[in-house]
Amino acid sequence: MPHIDYYFATLSPFTYLCGTRPGEIAAEHGATIAYKPVDIMALFNRTGGTPPKDRHPNRQEYRLQDIRRRAAVAGLPVNVKPAHWPTNGAPASYAIITAQKSGADVGPLIHAIGAACWADERDIAQDDVIRDCLEKCGLDPALVDSDLMGSADTFAANLEDAVAKGVFGAPFFITDKDERLWGQDRLDDLEACLSGKI
Repeated sequence: MPHIDYYFATLSPFTYLCGTRPGEIAAEHGATIAYKPVDIMALFNRTGGTPPKDRHPNRQEYRLQDIRRRAAVAGLPVNVKPAHWPTNGAPASYAIITAQKSGADVGPLIHAIGAACWADERDIAQDDVIRDCLEKCGLDPALVDSDLMGSADTFAANLEDAVAKGVFGAPFFITDKDERLWGQDRLDDLEACLSGKI
């Protein structure tokens, strides 16, 4: 059975712009998918990336235009400069990890958290926002307080795993054949890999 490791960051606009498509692609091709939230700023530090605020103004301006364009193509609302960004992405990541361990399909939850930040201008570091996202996805809002230590350990392990496997940004997809794809604009390539076209 094909498999996808999906490394993402709750803070990433490009994770938000994936929508629920990664899970849908996996389902269409009979693939399993492991959702692996990572600390994107720590990943940048470990792999030679530069946080957006430290990039040259030309790159910063391009990034904002690209977010706007990609959102329009995806048909998703976006505020390219949300009120609560950057923020602490760990609490939302912990909730996703706990929900996945419970057997839930966390694709919709990841998208709901992204939308809370990038469309609804809410602070995804706040427990009440995370609880609301869980509830909207039909999940128990109490997951926000469950197994915090275990989730923190998994979150840290995800970063080490990502660095070891060649991940340097988010979203990042790795197939069981070690095809590595970076960015929400590579979802068509992910589908092509799974279907054997490339």
